[in-house]
Amino acid sequence: MKKLVIAGLGGAVAGVILASQFAAPLLAQEQEQQRSVYEQLDLFGDVFERIRSNYVEEVDESALIEAAINGMLTSLDPHSSYLPPRDFDSMQVQTRGEFGGLGIEVTQEDGFVRVITPMDDTPAMEAGVEAGDFITHVDGEALLGLTLEEAVDLMRGPVGSEIVITVVREGVDEPFDISIIRDRIRLTAVRTRLEGNTAILRVSTFNDQTYPNLEEGLSDVIAELGGIENLNGVVLDLRNNPGGLLTQAIRVSDAFLEQGEIVSTRGRNGADGDRYNATAGDLIDGLPMVVLVNGGSASASEIVAGALQDHRRAVVVGTNTFGKGSVQSVMPVQGEGAIRLTTALYYTPSGRSIQALGVAPDILVEQRDPVEDAPTEDRFTRSEADLRGALRNTTLTEDEQRLRDEEQAIAEETARLRNQDYQLAYAIDILTGLNALGPNAR
Repeated sequence: MKKLVIAGLGGAVAGVILASQFAAPLLAQEQEQQRSVYEQLDLFGDVFERIRSNYVEEVDESALIEAAINGMLTSLDPHSSYLPPRDFDSMQVQTRGEFGGLGIEVTQEDGFVRVITPMDDTPAMEAGVEAGDFITHVDGEALLGLTLEEAVDLMRGPVGSEIVITVVREGVDEPFDISIIRDRIRLTAVRTRLEGNTAILRVSTFNDQTYPNLEEGLSDVIAELGGIENLNGVVLDLRNNPGGLLTQAIRVSDAFLEQGEIVSTRGRNGADGDRYNATAGDLIDGLPMVVLVNGGSASASEIVAGALQDHRRAVVVGTNTFGKGSVQSVMPVQGEGAIRLTTALYYTPSGRSIQALGVAPDILVEQRDPVEDAPTEDRFTRSEADLRGALRNTTLTEDEQRLRDEEQAIAEETARLRNQDYQLAYAIDILTGLNALGPNAR
């Protein structure tokens, strides 16, 4: 018994000695790191003072500090940045669905400003700006070397004023200018319409109005059809949707899912992650869905597409998405400004990150250029009904004949749509085929 006690005591003492031996170097290392940080801060103060005292022109000290803060953040990734009070206010307005500008979502790649997407029914879209364009100059002033926020500031201006942007576009040999008249951008988050018996939900952004707009629009088209039993399915059009609020992406996904995970986020500290799950209830009672995406579909759009794809709730059609799989937290700081800091990556229900990869469609369908004068069916094509003396089909009732005529009219309209929006027509064809096979095929 005594031996056990001694042995135990000896072990404890040894443990203390070992702990002390390891703790001392670790403590010294930590102190050295702190000293290094303070030395770097002293360096910053020294440089700031030298600029303020010796620069050839008098400097705006506040602007200088803002630039230093923004430089620190933008060095991390393209989506982290400093938001001065005016930009912070503008961002808050934008999430509410109304703001002034050109109507383009941009990012920065290797110092160049790249268009993620022009927004629907905005001056930029009407002027012909396309997803993937690089903007090199604004009113003749080069953007290379500016931060993204500085470049965006140059593109802002009074409503009704003209701006000329210089664009480099893949497939075009020379840069060219586009003149745009600035306007107040009022975003309708979701536009809903019917193509035959298919509901088209065009979601252009994820702001505070997205889910309410979607729910109301879907209810309206179902009422227009005379009930959900007359609905073939839904096309959720997320093409050129740059994203927006995570909460709205979750609500839109949940609108069509009965259960299961929608998205998860993971930060540097594993304990900081979050999981978001669907609640019971499907707005279209399990009817088939197609999600349309392209290279302009980013962030929140990719969350929705990834969730519906992983749960096999929808067929994803189009081209590969943008690949923005990071989460930015907006944190207010002193002086009524804020920082936008990348704090996590998000993962689809299957556990995949789409950062820099995007969501790959289930069916790859490239968009085709619109065809204004599409060739029509050969007018000399003849059928049995055209033959002289052919027997008439008298087996159809008036109601059956009317239904046949309506179905034929829908098919012809879809064929015409194929010449204007090939991807959308393809999506409608998928839903038509699934309905032709019946519920067991879904």
